[in-house]
Order: sequence, then C-alpha cells, then structure tokens
Amino acid sequence: MKRRDFIKLSAGFGAAGLTTSLAPVSPARAQAKQVFKASDVQPAGYPTVAATENLGKKLSDATNGRLSVQMYPSMQLGGEKETIEQTQIGAIQLLRVSVGSMGPIVDDINVVNMPFLFKSTAHAEKMMDGPVGQELLDKITASPNAGLVALCWMNSGARSLYNTKRPIKSIEDVKGLKFRVIGNPIFIDMMNALGGNGVAMGYDQVFSALQTGVIDGAENNLPSYVFSNHFTTAKYLSLTEHLVIPEVLVFSKRAWSNLSADDQNLLKKFAREAQFEERELWNKYEQQAMEKAKAAGCQIVEIADKTPFQNAVKPVWDKYGPKYQDMIKRIQAIA
Repeated sequence: MKRRDFIKLSAGFGAAGLTTSLAPVSPARAQAKQVFKASDVQPAGYPTVAATENLGKKLSDATNGRLSVQMYPSMQLGGEKETIEQTQIGAIQLLRVSVGSMGPIVDDINVVNMPFLFKSTAHAEKMMDGPVGQELLDKITASPNAGLVALCWMNSGARSLYNTKRPIKSIEDVKGLKFRVIGNPIFIDMMNALGGNGVAMGYDQVFSALQTGVIDGAENNLPSYVFSNHFTTAKYLSLTEHLVIPEVLVFSKRAWSNLSADDQNLLKKFAREAQFEERELWNKYEQQAMEKAKAAGCQIVEIADKTPFQNAVKPVWDKYGPKYQDMIKRIQAIA
C-alpha cells in the first residue's frame, strides 16, 4: 500500500473514532479526555510548530489535562493538500496551513494571495490583527466548502525567488526558469507573468525536485528556504518579496461541533495569544535563517527597484482583482 493511500485510510479510521456523532455534546462526553492531533509541514522548532505546541500546553494546564495537543511536524501526516482533507473529515483536529493552499477552497480568502498586495510585512500584520483580518477568518469558518474553523493568523514573512541556475538581479533573469508555486491558479499566472514557468507542486516534493532538476527554483520565505534545506541546492536567492501570504491555524469543524462552548472559547483565546507569540518567534527565526544562508555561501540579491516586477503582474490583477476590489481597497487603506 502506498504511503499516501495509507494516510487516507488511517484518516478515515481516525474520523470514525473521533466523530461518531455530530449530536449535541453530553456532559459525560464533554469531560472525557481528548488529545487533539495537530499537523504542520514544517519541522520541529519552526515558529508555527512551537506556537501551536505552546497553545496545547496552555490548553492542558487550563483543563487539568483533559484537553491536550499532540503535534506531528515535518509532514508526518502528509503535505498541505492531504492534511487539509484529513482535517475536513476530523482525522486531524488542528492544522496550520498556508492561505495559498486555502484560496482554492475558500475563494474570498484569495484576496491576500494577490502579488504585491501588501506594502510590507508590517502592513500585513495590521490587517491580521484588525477587523479585516477577523472578517477573513470568519469567511473560512462560514464556508460550506471548507469544513474548518479558522482560529487565528500566523506570520510567514515575505516570499522571494530562489533557484539553482543564476542570480536574479532583474526581471529578465526570471525568463525560462521553472519555479515551483503553491497549487493555486493565481500563483501559476503570477509566475508566468514574471516570465518564468509556474509549476504547481506540493511543498513535500520541492527539495527532491530541486535536487533532480525537475524544477529550477521555487518561491518562499527565508526560513522555509533554509530550514527545509532548499538552500543547499538552490544557492541563488533574490529578495523580490512579491508575496506576503499569511498562514492560518484551523480546527476541524466536525471535531469543533463536539466541543462545549467553554472549550471552544478556550481554544479561541489561546489561539489569539498564539498569533502574537508566533510573530515574535518568526522574527528571530527569520534572522537566523538569513545568517545561515549567508554562512553557507548563498548569493543573496537585494532588489532595490521592484517596479518592473510589479508592472509585470498587472495581467494577474486585471484577471483576479475586480472581484476582490472592495476588500483590496480596505486592505490598502490600512495605515
């Protein structure tokens, strides 16, 4: 049996064991011990992993061990697509996932996947922390397609281009290179508009694809570039910062419906705290990643003038922007 098939089969058994009924919670069931299975594609120690683990410790302390979290980092339960599916059926309860992967499921959230939408990561943080951020989280929760409850945002910095072939100093240097992107039509169109060839691929496949030459490069944040070892093969990093894609921490709606209101409120409270804890961890981790990349001899190119890159993605804005125009205006107006 293939590993992926085994994961799905295991997911089915897990869902059956956890959610035998979607009926109202009985007092006896509400007091039963529960261990929430949490998944992340990133390795142990990564900011999103550490923040979720801290959430679990707080939850365990607050409930005297009745509720706790077991973290499975490093893609142990599969890539983002697989783990979203497992969370939807209740086999995984807690999942940290990129909004890039959520966009095809909840179209309203795709607004934050537009290239060069945010002026900076600080601008994106203000969106996350304010009413617009909460409104977008609520859209995930309300979506009948998602089957998820969006608990909070998490930082993932700005995304830049890296590759195995050559330093990218201008937009002309992108031409002809095959770049992995998250499987979202916006990102494929964005990469093609920049002159490269966008290749949709799961994050779990990127490292081997870089090693074997299936792709020439990828685009991601600094910690992912370094701590997933992509920098050992793709030595050229150009700080285009073309996307600032937040992450979301979601809970399985099937599992959520079996929790008491008090337990749901505890999760919301600790998730909000995790949003800010992860940000502090992220800033330190990003600095460590930069230092490690420099020490490894990676060629890091600052892009002083991003205007040619911004102009190149105008077709993407023309294609996708109109349906998000009201939300785009609200985001861009955040000071």
